[in-house]
Order: sequence, then C-alpha cells, then structure tokens
Amino acid sequence: MISSLCITIFEESINNYHITDNVDNPVRNPYPKDKLEHLLYLKNWIDTVQWHLEDLIRNPAINAVEALAIKRRIDSSNQERTDVVEYIDSHFLEKYKNITPLKEASINTESPAWAIDRLSILALKIYHMQAEANRTDASQDHIAACRQKLTILVEQRNDLSQAIDELLRDIEQGKKYMKVYRQMKMYNDPSLNPVLYQQQTSGAHEA
Repeated sequence: MISSLCITIFEESINNYHITDNVDNPVRNPYPKDKLEHLLYLKNWIDTVQWHLEDLIRNPAINAVEALAIKRRIDSSNQERTDVVEYIDSHFLEKYKNITPLKEASINTESPAWAIDRLSILALKIYHMQAEANRTDASQDHIAACRQKLTILVEQRNDLSQAIDELLRDIEQGKKYMKVYRQMKMYNDPSLNPVLYQQQTSGAHEA
C-alpha cells in the first residue's frame, strides 16, 4: 500500500533531520532521483525544515531582520513544497495514463499527492506530539493532554492512509479519474502580485 511506503519514508526523513535538528543542514536524500521514494523523502524534508522555521519565527525575542529572513525562507519553502507535490502527482498521472475511466467514474475532491501532503504533515504532528507526551519536565496534565491528542492524530493518520489507498485503487480500477490543476501561486509571481508589479511599474516610470 502506498500509504505504508509514505509513512515509512516520512518517519525516516523526520528521524534523520532530528539527528542534528538544524534548519540549515542540507537534505541528504538516500533514494535515486528517478524513484517515487526520492520525491516522498524530499517532500517530508521540506515540511520538517519548515516546521522548525515556523517555530523559530514565533520566538518573541526574535529581531525584525532575522524574522524577515525566516519569512522569506518560509515563502520559498512553500513554493518548493508545491512543486514537489506536483511532481508526485505527475508520477501518478504517468502511472495511470493508460487506464480508461468507467462511464460512471468520478473525480476526487483532491489529487493523490495533496492527500499525501497531509499525511506528511500528520507524520510531523505525531512525532512532535509524541515528544511532548514523553517529556519529564512537564506537568501530568500536559502529558495526559498530549497523549490524548496523540491518540487522535494516530487515528487520523489511519483514516487518511485508508482513504489514500482506496483513492489510488479506485483510479487503477477506473472508478475515479485524476484531473490535476497546477497550483498558481500568485504571491511569488511578479506579474500577479500587485505589490511586485506596481514596484516594477514605478521603477520603469522613474527610469
């Protein structure tokens, strides 16, 4: 099942990151670039680094210059994350390109890769909630609350895993079909972000 493969690789990525727990460490992807495993590992590594960047930027003592630099990194990370999700969807589009959908086939509310994206985030939530539940310096109320949340997160992961496997099985059997809309991020595009294109227009007039 694809969900089991995803979970295994996501956990591997998260554990490898936390060997040093440093947002500046480069990804050392152990999988060949032409394999789905490579994309899954890269996807989760991006999510893991961004998770910790989000932690850093919420430090009340952070200075404005550092906060802005981290915000820029998060923006770039979001774009990279979207790109990798689309590469994963391209893998499934290629894999199922010769499947003829049944007459009554329907489209799913989200593509397989965007569901896998949520599974990656859930892996991170479970890892960090487990860490909170294992703390020895926290109150018993905190630990109990985290254990309860952890139970819910694991249940959510099980449900999502089942849904992903069923979706791919339905696509393979022609019961559902894929239709991917490439994400059109507007804030990074100088022609679509008003703040950016107005600056360009202003600069042209000044010139």
